[in-house]
Amino acid sequence: MTRRAASADTRETDDGSGAVRRLAPPARRFLARRSGVLVRLALWSLAETGQAFLVGYGVAQAVDQGFLAGDTRRGLLWLTVALVAVLLGAPVIRGVFAQLAGLTEPLRDGLVRHAVDRSLGPAAAGGPGGTDRAAVSRLTNQVEIARDSFAGLVLTLRSFVFTAAGALLGLLSLHPSLLVVVLPPLSLGLGLFLVTLRPMAAAQRRALAADEALGDHAARSRAALRDLTACGTGPAAARRGAELIEGAAAAARVLAGWAAVRTAALGVAGHLPVLALLLAVPWLRGRGVTAGALLGAFTYLVQSLLPALHTLMTALGAAGSRLLVVLDRIIGPERPQPRPERPRAAEPERAGEPEGAGEPGSVRAPAATRPEPALAAAPRPAPGAGGAAVTARATAAIPGPGDDAPNLGGRPADRARTAAVELRSVTLSYGVRAEPVLDSLDLCVAPGEHLAVVGPSGIGKSTLTRLIAGTLAPSGGEVRVDGREVTGRPPAELAALRVLMPQEAYVFSGTLSDNLTYLRPGASRADLDAAVDALGLWPLVERLGGLDAPLRPAELSHGERQLLALTRAWMSPAPLLLLDEATCHLDPAAEARAEEALARRPGTLLVVAHRLSSAVRADRVLVLDGTDAVCGTHDEVLDRSPLYRDLTGHWQGGPARRR
Repeated sequence: MTRRAASADTRETDDGSGAVRRLAPPARRFLARRSGVLVRLALWSLAETGQAFLVGYGVAQAVDQGFLAGDTRRGLLWLTVALVAVLLGAPVIRGVFAQLAGLTEPLRDGLVRHAVDRSLGPAAAGGPGGTDRAAVSRLTNQVEIARDSFAGLVLTLRSFVFTAAGALLGLLSLHPSLLVVVLPPLSLGLGLFLVTLRPMAAAQRRALAADEALGDHAARSRAALRDLTACGTGPAAARRGAELIEGAAAAARVLAGWAAVRTAALGVAGHLPVLALLLAVPWLRGRGVTAGALLGAFTYLVQSLLPALHTLMTALGAAGSRLLVVLDRIIGPERPQPRPERPRAAEPERAGEPEGAGEPGSVRAPAATRPEPALAAAPRPAPGAGGAAVTARATAAIPGPGDDAPNLGGRPADRARTAAVELRSVTLSYGVRAEPVLDSLDLCVAPGEHLAVVGPSGIGKSTLTRLIAGTLAPSGGEVRVDGREVTGRPPAELAALRVLMPQEAYVFSGTLSDNLTYLRPGASRADLDAAVDALGLWPLVERLGGLDAPLRPAELSHGERQLLALTRAWMSPAPLLLLDEATCHLDPAAEARAEEALARRPGTLLVVAHRLSSAVRADRVLVLDGTDAVCGTHDEVLDRSPLYRDLTGHWQGGPARRR
């Protein structure tokens, strides 16, 4: 599309003319198929014309031919005629509403069918785009808005046309000079109101679009809340939400401004005719207009013409604008959906590269955050070797900067070695008087170690992973990863230190390769093939059509999403992997293969165990039971933790034996 064409399309959309042209043909077809209903509706409305005519004419004749002429009986008779005309309005309205259903219900049914077809059509054809979140709004809220707005518009437009015809005919029958006084201010107010219709519709359209965009952003953010926190993209999502809120507020202010202009037009049309008639009384009396005719003219204005005009302007300004916008959104052309942007991951700075080197626009952590190769590839402790003790109340000292490092895995202490994860008297409570979830917890995990965290639901396992990941600040104590305190560290630096995998795996639209290299954009094809082979992902890759095939997250099972996310974590250059029940949707065999592959990967692995088999595979097990924390090998924890013995007994189908 050229720039000129795009500008023209924007103008057409903004002023509403394009929507009118698009909706006119289907509207004509809809009304043509219901000509019988329209004829019956017009016949009932003719009775309303007679009613409006008789009310003012009866009052005028009662004054001129009755009371002023000294004939009280005739005056009362004419007032009775006016009263009967008013009372006959009830069956007329009943007949109008009976015919109205023949227009509104078919409209609603047609809009529902169109909204469903529009939403399911691309999905049934296998087209791109994923879930159409706006379809829910179209099918429920917008369809009901269209039906109610259409019903109100038909009622008010019909009432104004036939009531105004009766009232103007009555004014003409009383004296033509009355029309000369009443019509100019009436036409002025109505014209001013009609001028506001197009900009009002455009403002309504922008407000509705802003509301939809804000609702869609809120739904996406709520569904991906844990992933946003884990990936450090929460601030960007918050900024986008703030922009959408500001846009919605600006659209609402513009809409309110045009509503004020419409109110002014309503005041001109609703009050100026009465004022003009009062000021013109001497002139009208000089032209032979009787007192009864003046009273009848006021009756036409106050009882019939101005209320009908007020209702029409209110309905056109509100219901008419909403109807035009909503119908265009439901049955108008498909609006192109924006391609979901691939999130940019924070990439650690490559060894030997100066700050700012690499691809333009890439975000890099400082070189210090990249693990030393010797630490990343360090062998893990042998089973059964002594390790640093972990308690709930800091009964074991953690070595300080000048102390000897703990003897991990039976190897000689290495002063140059930095703990992969270190917690020093960490306490966390959600409130000043709340019981702490973790109380003075000390923990030291060696580089290359595989640690499993076990405990009942709600005991604080996920809280522990969030503390280590730096997404949650402790109430007291210190949390270090690779020797660096994580609390308050920028998201880019945290992303270079660790990867946190929550239970709900994050998969985005794009190619399969894009998803797997999300945390390592510069990975070679050989590295990608190695990751797929290590995690056993080839069957899924072949089913999806290859590594370069487009990926639709909605078509994946929860287990397939988790397997993709675990492969992505395997590719990450971060030295620490945190798995918070990230294998809960995998079968036991797939879970075992994934954990063993991640454990062979250079670096440290901390797993919140979903099955106890994860604890058996780990080098050490950390058991949290709410009152104490026990850490050691599988056999050591069996001896020291009654909870772990119970869990193991349940897993094995009988009481666990101490070895």
